[in-house]
Amino acid sequence: MSSEQTQTKWGQFIPLVTVFFFWGFVAASNDILIPVFKKAFDLSQAESQLVSLAFYIAYTVGALIYNGISVVIGQDIVNKLGYKNSLALGLVISALGTLLFYPAANMHSFPLMLSGLFIVALGFSLQQTVANPLAIALGPIKTGSQRLTLAGGINNFGTTIGPLIVSFAIFGSAANATTNISIESVKIPYLILGVAFIAVAVFLKMSSLPDRPALVEAVVEDTKSIKGSALQYPQLVLGMIAIFVYVGVEVSTASNLPAYMEKDLGFAIKDIAPYISLYWASMMIGRWTGAVEAFTDNIGTQKVLRFIAPYLAFGIFLAVNAIAKHDLAPFYVYGLIILVLIAADMASKGNPARMLLIFSAIGITALLIGMFTKGMVSVYAITSVGLFCSTLWPCIFTLAVSGLGKHTSQGSSFLIMMIMGGGIISWAQGAVSEFTGIQYSYIVGIICFAYLAFYAWKVAGILRSQGINFDQKISGGH
Repeated sequence: MSSEQTQTKWGQFIPLVTVFFFWGFVAASNDILIPVFKKAFDLSQAESQLVSLAFYIAYTVGALIYNGISVVIGQDIVNKLGYKNSLALGLVISALGTLLFYPAANMHSFPLMLSGLFIVALGFSLQQTVANPLAIALGPIKTGSQRLTLAGGINNFGTTIGPLIVSFAIFGSAANATTNISIESVKIPYLILGVAFIAVAVFLKMSSLPDRPALVEAVVEDTKSIKGSALQYPQLVLGMIAIFVYVGVEVSTASNLPAYMEKDLGFAIKDIAPYISLYWASMMIGRWTGAVEAFTDNIGTQKVLRFIAPYLAFGIFLAVNAIAKHDLAPFYVYGLIILVLIAADMASKGNPARMLLIFSAIGITALLIGMFTKGMVSVYAITSVGLFCSTLWPCIFTLAVSGLGKHTSQGSSFLIMMIMGGGIISWAQGAVSEFTGIQYSYIVGIICFAYLAFYAWKVAGILRSQGINFDQKISGGH
């Protein structure tokens, strides 16, 4: 087998993306747990955001633990165990976390609930470290970032249906939903999730996924630029901050939305789930649009798919909510906002730095509209942040590890570590909201986007100085 593959290995890629689905399912379900825990345990807005903090800080702790073990055994733990075994182990760790929900509900213990979520995410941390580079490795390197975007699109299918299923499990159907919330109601959904984790671990163990994939390493022609550690590359260090604030704005925008809709707009908790689902569906809409190039090299076909893909994803959101018997009338207008995404995607011409700059600027605009308008306009503006966050993870990831050569996997693990921004920035926004009110606390998201725009501008220059130019790479034909 040559190290340069010409085709994406769909037979291996499809089993792999099942784990991407679960990360999304659980992460978005946290947004439903936050208002439930807030009421059941009588928490402040900042305390309720400890749900996000416990979940996302576990990614950092996990990355540190796995790095620590690698240092002790003198070998990268994923390379020692093999990619398939590491994924299965990560799923088993996550399954153990879901078991804690049972005693936690019986004992009415918030700390034990948080511990369960923490352990679930510890498992996810190992899965992420393995699955991101693996998604890139299962096909030609030039469409690696698009494959990561596609895997992200599957992740967001999980985030779109997660809040609806967990909400249904806790509250019952929209038609006869109960308003008095019992913490007991979270036991069964999470036990079922634990069983699913184990089933997927067995499924992956029996799948044809490679245990030792051929990972492509960049060739450094300029010997001066060979460095001793990934942290000596400015694109990675600035990229670590970028991942921190990106996951921060992505998560805090959604996790503070229920409180805004409930407090300022008078929504009942049970009626908020479709809007949380729309936020995460927006991520899916954006990622399906950005993944078009992974399917075909034909420019004409790509142009057609750029219009079909986002509306297909939007259709899935509408279908899922129709099945859940939610009123769809408030959502049709969102189809127009999707046109802004398609225009921005075309303007970026596949260059990750340009895309990061354009999408961050639109993200700032959306949050400003969300802060200074009233009623449903503000809800749609805040929700549309999902559209403009959607493709930023692969953009930042690709830019941050470009030119790292043999330090690529070390760099990847440092980036996964920074997912903790999701928890810290959600909590920070919750704390800011105690002074400013929830609507104006979205200034935190604007600051995050401003840094991302700065990184997009700065990293393009850094990479050019190292002889890496994405425009040339793209315009140089395939």
